[in-house]
Amino acid sequence: MESSPRDGQVSAEPTGSAVASRACQLPDCAARSFLAGRDAPRVYWTSPYGPEFSGGGSAARIIATDPNRFESVREDAADLFDGVEYDGPGVARPRLFGGFSFHDDHEALAPWRGFPPAHFVLPRTLLTRADGETWVTVSVPESAPETVDEELESVRERLVDDAPESRLPSVVATEPTATREEWAAQVRGAVERIERGDLRKVTLAQALSADLDGPVPIPDVLERLGESYPDCFRFLFEPTAEAGFFGATPERLATLRGRTVETDALAGSVGRGETDAEDERLEADLRDSEKMRHEHELVVETIRDQLGPLAGSVRVGDRQVRKLANIQHLWTPVEAEFPDDAGHVLSVAEALHPTPAVGGLPLEEALATIRAVESFDRGWYAAPVGWFDADGDGTFAVGLRSGVATDRRVTLFAGNGIVADSDPETEYEEVQLKYRPILDELQR
Repeated sequence: MESSPRDGQVSAEPTGSAVASRACQLPDCAARSFLAGRDAPRVYWTSPYGPEFSGGGSAARIIATDPNRFESVREDAADLFDGVEYDGPGVARPRLFGGFSFHDDHEALAPWRGFPPAHFVLPRTLLTRADGETWVTVSVPESAPETVDEELESVRERLVDDAPESRLPSVVATEPTATREEWAAQVRGAVERIERGDLRKVTLAQALSADLDGPVPIPDVLERLGESYPDCFRFLFEPTAEAGFFGATPERLATLRGRTVETDALAGSVGRGETDAEDERLEADLRDSEKMRHEHELVVETIRDQLGPLAGSVRVGDRQVRKLANIQHLWTPVEAEFPDDAGHVLSVAEALHPTPAVGGLPLEEALATIRAVESFDRGWYAAPVGWFDADGDGTFAVGLRSGVATDRRVTLFAGNGIVADSDPETEYEEVQLKYRPILDELQR
């Protein structure tokens, strides 16, 4: 059904916006096996802090293409959730999963065809694994409520505890959007703008296309990413069968539980050492680097300023080093408290996106620089991806360490913050590290 003058769209399948939803407990079922047996749209989400979700099919979708897309999604979601009749435990409750494009005026060019500026799906079948329990939730349009129990039983009977792994394809060729020399020129141009006083910081990104000898079995890649990056947010958003955006990002944009907001400032990074001694030396260099501290503090300062108008109080934690398998970052946790229960995680995501870690400062000048310099479409890369429920609680991460798979090609994305004393060669090597999470899994 069409929603309005906001140029958003709510659609329930086959008709109507009211949804009947039921959940039941299951013996354990691997997310990889569950996803492999679902048709698009498919979603996957897990984090170090909460449940693991795997969804297939659609009971309803929300699509927004207007400049006020965050507000459009929030209002259409409120209407949708008002029509959901749910029977089951809170942990398996219906949720909307999806995300946004980095730029408001995203045009969905290749490889992003099928990804509008905002897209959320209420999965027809949702597997939830939490606290040692496994639940399946089936949601169907209320125009056919008598089918929900039958479909729930059918899903239970057809679930496979484990499915054989698919063969991961091999990389046969790679092509960057910018050569080393072109990247150096882009960085030097950005530094010149900073030295003129037009910018304080800008994050420039690259893309790397990898051609494969077969299609990507994304559920298998996600499982492998979980083995290598258990402390990251892993995700898949596949609006159509043509393309899937997936990754393992270390950066949380926002979590809202009741009145409490949690977010992360993550900026400034170096690689990991091959020995403990080398790793400690690199960590010390990261902590002591004036350039890295400056880049990081710009992010912390901006997050504090962005949350201030929404929250009654903002608390900034101690700066730490967060270590991942192939890289280590400066990290500062930030918490805020809403004055009442009327907050919504989409309001927080809108206020924070894009953070200086993926955009820059001042924001408008940084975005103009990104548009002028980058030779590819960011699509949903570096944008908010996640989920929320009827209360407005939820979690969004920043879509980093990610790629979009289309048939026999995966396009990978990576970027780095550029400040006054950035060195093009050092920045280039650091960006290459950020391709590794997915590239390594495809080259095992």
